[in-house]
Amino acid sequence: MTNPTLPLGYSPLAPGQIANVVTCLEMLAPPAPRAARAGDEKFRLVPWKATLDEFRALFRRVGEDWLWYSRLIMADAKLQAILDDENVDLYRLMDGDAVLGLLELDFREAGQCELSFFGVVPEAIGKGAGRYLIDRGIHLAWNRRTGQAPIERMWVHTCTFDHPNALSFYQKAGFVPYAFMVEVQDDPRLTGTLPRSAAPHIPLVERVL
Repeated sequence: MTNPTLPLGYSPLAPGQIANVVTCLEMLAPPAPRAARAGDEKFRLVPWKATLDEFRALFRRVGEDWLWYSRLIMADAKLQAILDDENVDLYRLMDGDAVLGLLELDFREAGQCELSFFGVVPEAIGKGAGRYLIDRGIHLAWNRRTGQAPIERMWVHTCTFDHPNALSFYQKAGFVPYAFMVEVQDDPRLTGTLPRSAAPHIPLVERVL
C-alpha cells in the first residue's frame, strides 16, 4: 500500500532542504557468532558515562561526514535524559587510549533493542574497528538481562547519506531489510549546525532568496 502523502515520481524540495532514502533492518534472533579476526585483540568496548559536551564531541567526530546532526540540536535536557536512562547503554570503542568509535543501544521499548547510534571515527574506517564494534554490539544486545527479559528483536536504520558500504555491512552482520522511508530535512550545513565542508559527497545546494 503506497503512502498517500508522498506521490509516485519526483517530488521537488524547498530550497535548502535535502532528502535521503532510509533502509530499516532487523534481526529476530541472534546470529551465529563470527570468528575473531587478527587485530581484534587491540580493541576494547568500554561502558561510557558521558557529559553532554563529551557525547556531542564524539558524535560530531564520528558522524560529521555523514550529516549526523540530531543530537547536536536536541535540547540539553532531552539528551541528558536519554544518556541517563537505565535502558540506554552507551559505549566507546578504544584502541589503547585512543577513542575510535561510538555505540548506543536503546532498550526503552520492551522486547526490542535499537542500534540507535553506531560508527567509528574517520581514521578507523577500513581497519577492522567497525566489524569488531558491530559484533560486540550484537552480542551485548542479545545477552542483556539487566532488569528485563531478553530481547526478541534488534533493529537499525541506515540511509543514502551513510558510508556507501553501510547497508551491505549491516546485512553481512545478520540484519535483514524490512522497510524504506524517505527523510526530508533542512540541510544542517546551511543552518550552521555543521560546517559547510561536512559530507562533501552530498551536494550543497544554496537557498534561493
